[in-house]
Amino acid sequence: MPRKDKINTVRNIGIMAHIDAGKTTTTERILYFAGKIHRMGEVHNGSTAMDWMAQERERGITITSAATTVYWNNHRINIIDTPGHVDFTAEVERSLRVLDGCIALFCAVGGVEPQSETVWRQADKYSTPRLAFINKMDRVGADYFGAIKNIREKLDTNPVPLQIPLGEGELFTGLIDLVRMKSVLYNDSSLGALWEESEIPDDLMPQAKEYRDKMLEAVSDYDDELMTLVLEEKPVPDKLINNAIRKATLDCKIVPVLCGSAFKNKGVQRLLDGVVNYLPDPTEVGDVKGINPKKDREETRKASDDEPLSAICFKLVSDPHVGKLSYFRVYSGTVKVGQTIYNPALKKRERIVKILQMFANKRVEIDEAYAGDIVAAVGLKKSRTGDTLCNEGYPIILEQMDFPDPVVSVAIEPRTKADQDKIFEALNRLSDEDPTFRVSTNEETGQMIISGMGELHLDILVDRLLREFKVTAKIGKPQVAYKETIRISSTAEGRFVRQSGGRGHYGHVKIEIEPGLPGSGYTFENRVVGGSVPKEYSRPVSQGIKEAMKNGVVAGYPVVDIKAALIDGSCHDVDSSELAFKIAGSMAFQEAARKADPVVLEPVMSLEVIVPDNYLGDVIGNLSSRHGKIQGINPKLKAQAVRAYVPLYEMFGYATALRSISQGRAIFNMEFDHYEEIPDNRFHKQSLGTAV
Repeated sequence: MPRKDKINTVRNIGIMAHIDAGKTTTTERILYFAGKIHRMGEVHNGSTAMDWMAQERERGITITSAATTVYWNNHRINIIDTPGHVDFTAEVERSLRVLDGCIALFCAVGGVEPQSETVWRQADKYSTPRLAFINKMDRVGADYFGAIKNIREKLDTNPVPLQIPLGEGELFTGLIDLVRMKSVLYNDSSLGALWEESEIPDDLMPQAKEYRDKMLEAVSDYDDELMTLVLEEKPVPDKLINNAIRKATLDCKIVPVLCGSAFKNKGVQRLLDGVVNYLPDPTEVGDVKGINPKKDREETRKASDDEPLSAICFKLVSDPHVGKLSYFRVYSGTVKVGQTIYNPALKKRERIVKILQMFANKRVEIDEAYAGDIVAAVGLKKSRTGDTLCNEGYPIILEQMDFPDPVVSVAIEPRTKADQDKIFEALNRLSDEDPTFRVSTNEETGQMIISGMGELHLDILVDRLLREFKVTAKIGKPQVAYKETIRISSTAEGRFVRQSGGRGHYGHVKIEIEPGLPGSGYTFENRVVGGSVPKEYSRPVSQGIKEAMKNGVVAGYPVVDIKAALIDGSCHDVDSSELAFKIAGSMAFQEAARKADPVVLEPVMSLEVIVPDNYLGDVIGNLSSRHGKIQGINPKLKAQAVRAYVPLYEMFGYATALRSISQGRAIFNMEFDHYEEIPDNRFHKQSLGTAV
């Protein structure tokens, strides 16, 4: 069956921003103006289409990324509305992995906020072209040019305004389009559906010309004809400007900046025009690369229906009506209902029972998905987040997604015997959905441990256990995910010798370990010369070291950032085996770690507190009592923005304490930043106890 939409008319975009910048409100307006919904929902009264979970509507925040499709100017736009809260950063990560472009939303008052920086770095990782939309221009204190300066300085990028606002705050009435050099006044009574274009007012013309010249200068390198016209001071056609802006945006050399107020329905239609005009279609982001597991070499797939199938599963959802929904992005080829596809990572075949076009939690069944489509499937029982789907005859494994490790853990146990069996199934389904949610068992106490990205993350998951899976559970106090590392290098030997009548076991290794760079994880090198340890035993030695690193020698926490090298050893012609060398490697590591000045590391959070001036001293005093390190204090409107690094252990209950100190007038944002050594005096005070 031929595809309905040509691939060059498809846009796969995400909306990303700091919490409360207006992502969901903007998405609701996009749905309304594109004719997808007939009544605009509002976050504050829980009536939005995209925030459909009960927990999202109650709390007024986005928890899970929701996908939908709209049509605008004969273009199909697949949109993913991502969460802004740092606890749900994995939702942003996996969305960006499958998107071709994104809209970065900024509050005209707050500018670049902490989570804005986090999502921007995530988009940088995938080289995703971006548009910036300065939202909330109607709010008191809105500062369009201040926000642009903020973007340039904090995000180290090149924002280029394509519009300037007509008024700010309560006086915001419209905008000046610098491409067409027209002023646009919105009609409030029509909910933004009608506007009036006219000439630019004389008093604003100098500013409009100044910013138009800056815009043309920023993109003139991308079109020789445009550059010639600019140098000769001749009129430049709109189409020429738009083409140059598009090329520069796709090259990630500029970030076009638009403005508006989603809540007041101003600027949203031009944002959609910007998506169509400046963000890439699936053919413009380059061929997708992957590894052919049979030939162990890199291969590419073009964004074409005629290529072999390659798709990536980026999200799993437990649906009460159809069971497990697997969201996937098709990069090349097509996939039909009833087709058997192949998961090369698991070496398993899967059958597509249904293909669904998603609209938040509503869906429409379709027969076939094409290159560039983002859809959901029913029937993929084994595939997990990050798995590649392809044709068995043309296997390929696309680049995996990386997710941060959890930093907070709590013990959980069912309240009744009836909940015992249900809780295992429920937790497994939730961990399938969310790659940053982990379930484990403490071997010493037998307790079940759940781990996540923060208190809110775990709170939401426990709430879902009760509502969706009807499981009641008792929750322990939050515990921090500590780690261990070493300060100095050391060497040690491990010797495993067993004789038991028949064939024995013999493994003998000498290893050297040294500290790695923070965040480097584990690296292994075989430095044996002369063949005292045959090469085939190198891998088991490394596996033994990795297993021993799961339980450190100080308090049993996982060991990180280690460089290990096999430097010597010996073997027996008959009794040596992979198992013996694996055990010897494990023994050698434990001995070496004890001699390498081991230390415990704790997660440290990056914190920003926005506090009115008269409470500043109390907030700083409280942070100092929590062992916080103040990084800077900057004025922000009629308040101060305090930036600090604070150990996660000290931040439990901080929301309540801050409300009390500031009479509810201060707000804070927090995200994981790095691991840091715990000073000895606090190591004992925190009573780390058993590893979780």
